[in-house]
Amino acid sequence: MSIPGLDDWLASESGRQTLAWTHREIDDIVVDVFGYNALQLGMPQVDFLRANRIPLRQKASDCGPVDVLCDPYALPFASSSIDLVIVPHVLEFSEEPHQILREIERVLIPEGQIVILGFNPYSMWGLKRHFDRSGAFPWNGQFLPLNRLKDWLKLLGFEIDRSRLGCYLPPMNWLRTCQMSDIGGEHWWHFAGGIYVLRAIKRTHGMRLITPNWRKKPVRGKALRPVAQKEKHGH
Repeated sequence: MSIPGLDDWLASESGRQTLAWTHREIDDIVVDVFGYNALQLGMPQVDFLRANRIPLRQKASDCGPVDVLCDPYALPFASSSIDLVIVPHVLEFSEEPHQILREIERVLIPEGQIVILGFNPYSMWGLKRHFDRSGAFPWNGQFLPLNRLKDWLKLLGFEIDRSRLGCYLPPMNWLRTCQMSDIGGEHWWHFAGGIYVLRAIKRTHGMRLITPNWRKKPVRGKALRPVAQKEKHGH
């Protein structure tokens, strides 16, 4: 979906610093995800699947330089056909984030993974959004609390695998001490990172992996011999 002001923000100092942190986190998360089909839903200007080795990696959105032009509320993919879906800053700029999550759950295979990138409302970023009336990205979005997002995913049958927050500096004053500030933020005000990355796994209840019973004793040869039919009396 088209997000007003996104391109300008990506070209700004704030956007570049945020993107650098985001790439480090997502590269680390997706590098060990395997399968056949991977999908990035939204923000086609940035390649968040660059570190992944799945053979078919596609970008999808309702506009922009994408491989699949589609409505994010009704994805044109078969159920249980995608191994990995990355959702960068899409939910907070959509009118029905629940529907997008339901569609992602539908197209993911059992044990498939979703990676969500979002802005944290309980941070200096969230505080700036509360007072900013410029209509510029990202302050024109509806920031979603990380815990609320985790609850939504659990209701859809996902298991939360990991989450990470970063970018603790005020978004209007990016300094060269950005990395040191993130290190201090993780130790002293972990909950207040401006950006979060979350990974969850689709669990399908009732599924059980059937493996060979290697300890089962082989059937003895004599058990396979035909039983001789008894002769009837009087013959």
